[in-house]
Amino acid sequence: MTDILAPESRFADAADGRVHYHSWGEGPAIILIHGGGPGAYGYSNYRKNVEPLSQRNRVIVLDLPGYGQSAPRAQPDGLIVSLASAVRDVMDHAGIQTASLVGNSLGGMTSLRFALDTPERIDMLVLMGPGGGLPVLSPFPTEGLQRMLDFYGGEGPTLEKLARVTDLLVYDRSSITQELLEERLKIASLPETVANPPLRTLMAHPKDHLWNQGLDRITSPTLIIWGAEDRVLPLDAGFILRKLIPNADMHIFSKCGHWAQWERPDEFNALVNQFVNR
Repeated sequence: MTDILAPESRFADAADGRVHYHSWGEGPAIILIHGGGPGAYGYSNYRKNVEPLSQRNRVIVLDLPGYGQSAPRAQPDGLIVSLASAVRDVMDHAGIQTASLVGNSLGGMTSLRFALDTPERIDMLVLMGPGGGLPVLSPFPTEGLQRMLDFYGGEGPTLEKLARVTDLLVYDRSSITQELLEERLKIASLPETVANPPLRTLMAHPKDHLWNQGLDRITSPTLIIWGAEDRVLPLDAGFILRKLIPNADMHIFSKCGHWAQWERPDEFNALVNQFVNR
């Protein structure tokens, strides 16, 4: 869970549960929010992005509740509301009034929920293969998403099951190392995580159904990024979001899966830098 390139851990000790995060650089704030795959945590998912993005900005990477070193949270208003509250707690702890949110998958849903509930604290939104939309043509839930939801069933976490999930996160499997799989399995197998997996059901609460929560009220400049070969949240789900969010542009990476920030880091970093600092 540690990395020599990551700065010292910080914790926002909030009433709903403490949230772990790292901070790099200075300037207008960018908060990077990871997805919901087994073994995910902030720095692991964004280790290819934090240094380039922190050249002009203060970059915050957090572990969502129930992931990494962040405590799980109760979900009386649904999963996504509880995750968005953790982002607010980190911003308050770090002294950040407004920020641009960069969210992948579950992190994209969290960013959208945050923008709906706290629009005055949003500068810009970057959504990479975010949940919250509905596919126009593709079967849903997809095979990739179903493997995530089933991960803790049966015999529990195994390296083989994790590899099967990760295979569907990327277009080019060669970018996934054995070291990365072993790191993520270690995190996914923490006793407290196995006892209470953070992602077991899909949109169980009405507030998780973001497509009918008034996304047309989001006025922040928004960049939607999608991998054309995304097998977790299919590209056609992005077209609904682009239509609903008034100030949304869209960029599609060819030969790219669900992890655009991982598979196309140089282009991704340049795109996000240009967008949030324009």
